[in-house]
Amino acid sequence: MNPRLSLLQPYPFERLRQLFADITPNPDYAPISLGIGEPKHPTPPFIQQALCDATMGQPGLAGYPATLGEPALRQACTDWMQRRYGVTVDPATQVLSVNGSREALFAIAQTVIDPAGDAIVLCPNPFYQIYEGAALLAGATPWYAPSVPERNFAVDWDSVPENVWQRTRLIYVCSPGNPTGAVMPLDEWQKLFDLSDRYGFVIASDECYSEIWFRDQAPLGGLEAAQKLGRNDFRNLLMFTSLSKRSNVPGLRSGFVAGDAELVKSFLLYRTYHGSAMNPVVQKASAAAWNDEAHVEDNRRMYRDKFAQVTPVLAEVLDVALPDAGFYLWAHVGNVCGGSDTEFARQLLQQCNVTVLPGSYLARDARGHNPGAGRIRMALVAETEQCMEAAQRIRSFVQSLSS
Repeated sequence: MNPRLSLLQPYPFERLRQLFADITPNPDYAPISLGIGEPKHPTPPFIQQALCDATMGQPGLAGYPATLGEPALRQACTDWMQRRYGVTVDPATQVLSVNGSREALFAIAQTVIDPAGDAIVLCPNPFYQIYEGAALLAGATPWYAPSVPERNFAVDWDSVPENVWQRTRLIYVCSPGNPTGAVMPLDEWQKLFDLSDRYGFVIASDECYSEIWFRDQAPLGGLEAAQKLGRNDFRNLLMFTSLSKRSNVPGLRSGFVAGDAELVKSFLLYRTYHGSAMNPVVQKASAAAWNDEAHVEDNRRMYRDKFAQVTPVLAEVLDVALPDAGFYLWAHVGNVCGGSDTEFARQLLQQCNVTVLPGSYLARDARGHNPGAGRIRMALVAETEQCMEAAQRIRSFVQSLSS
């Protein structure tokens, strides 16, 4: 067995299951889960129809798919990047279809890390746990850079020591962030690009929440930032995105990677052996989804309306504010339940039958501090009525403990 498997920590939802093992939820309430970030808005009918049409068409399921992705899909992806970011990439050399951003974020570490070296993979803290697992199984050491609440949860890259930068081979960034919803500004991208030029590491930009935002301006993307700064070759930069949140198709497992042509070439080589080509039927439906923006605007409008209703209710009793983007609320529990995020989650489930995710499960103790401690993540993915009901229960729960 690979000895590095023993280094993997339980996934947050397994830890949540263990946390609730002895809890009996209040049967007076119907269960509501805000714990898992799984989109619940309806899948657009035209995407479902595209799947059906592709299944019945030629070649349908009768041929092996191309690992790179069919030209029509890659063109749809590049057309979308041009419309969304004003970025021009070559669909033949700078775009690669993937089975959702999650597996690609894992696989890129296996591609760029030399397991014989003494590599470090940098990631924000709190973070998406795939980053950590990818680093460990690639033979690298994760290093956790803290997010700073006073700076809108910007990552404190300045806290990273020189000897860590020297060993860094890969950085994961997530903008908009999970769980904080923070968007990286251009000056932060400039800092990372300068560091990448100095130390030679690859930047993997996780942008799967990019199409759900609440401000006047769409979130800045990694390739967009590079182009604004004159880095038109996207050196040492790859963006990762998917249709899961944008188009409400998490079960489709469809996304793409774009950026540095040399990195895409190496990633394609790895994936050719990995056997990770996208189903040809899924490719057809994916192209249809990337080519349509109306359903994305409708989806964004639903999230905006929902957050506008839910956030003020929770803000009455918790330290929480509308994020830049994404579909999470990242709330500080204050002194409720002694300030313990895990005890808050336990008592909330027991008394109100509402599930939230403790913030400490999304972060690591690093240099004596867990930046997720005392916070909870709430995924507002269900319909507005259900999310409002959950918010009202949480408000009553906190008020009952504070009175």
